Amino acid sequence: MNLNLKSSIVNLQSAISITGSKSETNRLLLLQALYPNLILENTSNSDDSEVMAKALSTDCQTELIDIHHAGTAMRFLTAFFAIQENREVVLTGSSRMKERPIKILADALRQLGAEISYEENEGFPPIRIKGKKLIQNKVSLPANVSSQYISALLLIAPKLENGLELTLEGEITSVSYIKMTLSLLNEIGVETSSVGNKITVKSLSHIPNSLSLIVESDWSSASYFYSIIALSEIGTEITLSSYKKNSLQGDSVLAEIYKDLGVETVFDNNKIHLRRFQIPIPKSLILNLNNSPDIAQTIAVTCFGLGIGCHLTGLHTLKIKETDRLEALKTELSKLGASVSVTNVSLTLQSYSPLLEGCPKGGVAIKTYQDHRMAMAFAPLALKTDIIIEEAEVVSKSYPAFWIDLKKIGFAIEEV
Repeated sequence: MNLNLKSSIVNLQSAISITGSKSETNRLLLLQALYPNLILENTSNSDDSEVMAKALSTDCQTELIDIHHAGTAMRFLTAFFAIQENREVVLTGSSRMKERPIKILADALRQLGAEISYEENEGFPPIRIKGKKLIQNKVSLPANVSSQYISALLLIAPKLENGLELTLEGEITSVSYIKMTLSLLNEIGVETSSVGNKITVKSLSHIPNSLSLIVESDWSSASYFYSIIALSEIGTEITLSSYKKNSLQGDSVLAEIYKDLGVETVFDNNKIHLRRFQIPIPKSLILNLNNSPDIAQTIAVTCFGLGIGCHLTGLHTLKIKETDRLEALKTELSKLGASVSVTNVSLTLQSYSPLLEGCPKGGVAIKTYQDHRMAMAFAPLALKTDIIIEEAEVVSKSYPAFWIDLKKIGFAIEEV
């Protein structure tokens, strides 16, 4: 499905409810599978979370488990099934998933005694896992790998007989996601410590009583509304729920980053009010997004829409996402006249925007590369010019109601 987003002006005041964080939900779903008396509320309705929940609910007779495009599910389930004694499964996914590496996590689990083998290409899914009791409790891996590898190990750690002592070698990246995992473990009663490059998780056989947790709404999903407000008229407001001021999600840094782009964030109980206010916009934005790489696409597109430049670093994990997000951003922004350069760890956008000069590139079709964030990050540009989003249904991976919510706030959208 391709969508034509006609040049729009959003309502001066709108309110949107966003479902629970995909990152928190997927972690808690795994913990719920390990500790069944954990009760969850406001879980994400994303494809990724539904795939995760479905896989965790399969019975012992199910051998082949297909997680499609869900990278988080692939990493978390690899660890989960490694400790399911006397169960054997094959984890597979889409063609892109078969190109995304799993070796670092598989090797770490093997250090603990897990039995994991590759069905096709060494180091990549599909993988065969023979679940067993893991006795070893010490493991090390590079600190600059995807935080999902690290979180996968931490999430199963309390169910290991001797807990886990994890040593991270080198400079730690994506710290916020590791902190999220540790905080959620603490919330269910697991004792953890993190000192320097060593993380320790104590064993916890069971949760003594039923425990109910409410999942905070997704800050990554909120990022697109920050972009919309930044590109809107002075005084435009959008209210989003449900959010906490002291969030576990690294992407909550949006509130601070977008101040410089004219977006004020006011916390009010479990809601945030976003308002466009008058402010001199900087000519360029320089940010290290080591702890929040998932908002890089949104920020780059916002800067382009505002006609300013940006230099974004800490983006090495974007090379192995649903697509190579850095190259995809360069290609699609260039279609609109942007000057973009990328390395393996950074993106630089020059401060020139044809969108602010009569929109000569209106109606450009943006390819989404089976990547939900490409579709949603580019959508706010409809406040400046007509734009076509190809394969727009990909948003269901994390935010199924995205296009419905954009229509609610005033976007003119039609299928083409």
